[in-house]
Amino acid sequence: MASNTRDKKDPCDISDLMETFGKYQIIQYFLICLPALFVSMISINYVFTVGDVDYRCRIDECEDANSTSHFPSWWPDTSIDRCSKPVLKKGEEICTNTSFTGNLTTCDRWIYESNNTVVAELNLACQPWQSNLVGTIHNMGMMLSMIVSGWMCDKFGRKPTLLFCVIGGAIGHIKTFSTSYIMYVIIEFFEASITGGTYAAAMVILLEIAGKKYRVLSGVIFAYAIYFGESLFACIAMLVPYWKTLIRIVNTPCVLFTVVFLFINESPRWQLVSGRLTQAKRIMKKIARDNKININFEELANISDDELKEKFDIKSNEVKESFINAMKSKEITVRLLVSSMGRFTTNFVYYGMMINSVWLPGDKYVNFLLSTLMSFPGELISLYLMNKIGRKMPLLIGYVICGILCIISAVIPAQYLWAKLTLFLLGKVIISACFTGAITYAMELFPTSVRGSLLGIASFAAQLGGMVAPLTPILNTISEVLPFTLFGISSILTGLLLFLTPETKDLPLFDTIKQVENNRGKVTIDKDVTITHYSLENFSTNS
Repeated sequence: MASNTRDKKDPCDISDLMETFGKYQIIQYFLICLPALFVSMISINYVFTVGDVDYRCRIDECEDANSTSHFPSWWPDTSIDRCSKPVLKKGEEICTNTSFTGNLTTCDRWIYESNNTVVAELNLACQPWQSNLVGTIHNMGMMLSMIVSGWMCDKFGRKPTLLFCVIGGAIGHIKTFSTSYIMYVIIEFFEASITGGTYAAAMVILLEIAGKKYRVLSGVIFAYAIYFGESLFACIAMLVPYWKTLIRIVNTPCVLFTVVFLFINESPRWQLVSGRLTQAKRIMKKIARDNKININFEELANISDDELKEKFDIKSNEVKESFINAMKSKEITVRLLVSSMGRFTTNFVYYGMMINSVWLPGDKYVNFLLSTLMSFPGELISLYLMNKIGRKMPLLIGYVICGILCIISAVIPAQYLWAKLTLFLLGKVIISACFTGAITYAMELFPTSVRGSLLGIASFAAQLGGMVAPLTPILNTISEVLPFTLFGISSILTGLLLFLTPETKDLPLFDTIKQVENNRGKVTIDKDVTITHYSLENFSTNS
């Protein structure tokens, strides 16, 4: 592996240039993570913008058009159901708390405690399914975005896709002009359909400009940008609770990031694979200069296209590969299945826990903030274990342990609140560690020629998990054990599926499907140790 401290008298081979990490990567990481931070706030704004507010039934005979008092002195009983209207005695001219019969009828008009959320603005009282559906519709848009953006990454490049997805987030401003629930959810869907591709495009660039030694670090840095965005969003929401102002604060920077993209570069690895050799050479020169790596610039300028591809083990007749070609490979299909299940589980469990946190006793903003802060130590655990041990075993063990913690937490009696909370927080830390690890591992499993498309499918599965997660609180009406039991089963099953895929630590990123096929079944950790992994082919042969 090339080193940034290589003696200038000892030139770095061109093929080793991609394994360096220095000033170039640091600047690019910052420029890419900055817009991703704001996109992460857009992705979760529905947690607060469509959050519940307290309300009561409006009694027209007792109040005028400007009444805003949540519980006036004449209100008969504060324990009355929010969707029921107390019946006023006939002939009453002045309302007091004794002016009511004690009977209730269906309410059709409400007084809201505040207009901080869409619930009050669009009059969604006593329709909780509409509020919950916003999060599901948002994740449906994210699902669509992941597939389309993956194809765009491979077809048009990582940078153009990232630019389109980030700047497209400005469409969210239209939500603040919504006059109906239907209009709001339609804009929510389109907003998610565009911005969701930011994650796939950004993560692919970060991975492809870092050497294999820094792949996990790139995932952790990107995850920290997302977690920081989530935590910052909770703080902003505390200070600016009104939903329209909150949306404008988090969506406006999307347009301003147009300037930032002038300084973001395309992935040179993608340019090599897609035949854009001149552009790839230009970026490789910049990497060498920024990182102060001594290479033979004359050799790089004069090297032929075929020789440059050969440096990176890319043959001209192998680079034009499609999703259909990938699906003809049994090895690629198995990897896609396992990585998709891993991404589904991490999103399902991670966001399921986060969404359920706002229903815990106490301030919802503080609870949400604490839930996001628990993600930070998880990433440090992921960074250490995946660099020290590998990708596969830490993920496998992490999923299984998280699943066990979730199931135990589900069956612990409610009176042992401290035990349930402790297991909840431990599970959140572990699933956070798996969250980034699953993304990094998936990227290393796929070849460059179809990485964007395959990651798009895996990201589709991730958003499917994110789409189901907002619906888990409804399961509490059936049984409080059910949501966390489902989290546990999904985690344990995912851990067991990892036996079908190989270890990828210290391996180069494969660029073609044929390279993956040629390395199928064996993973070389060092010169003396070879580890065989199980695949569906192993099982079929043995049987």
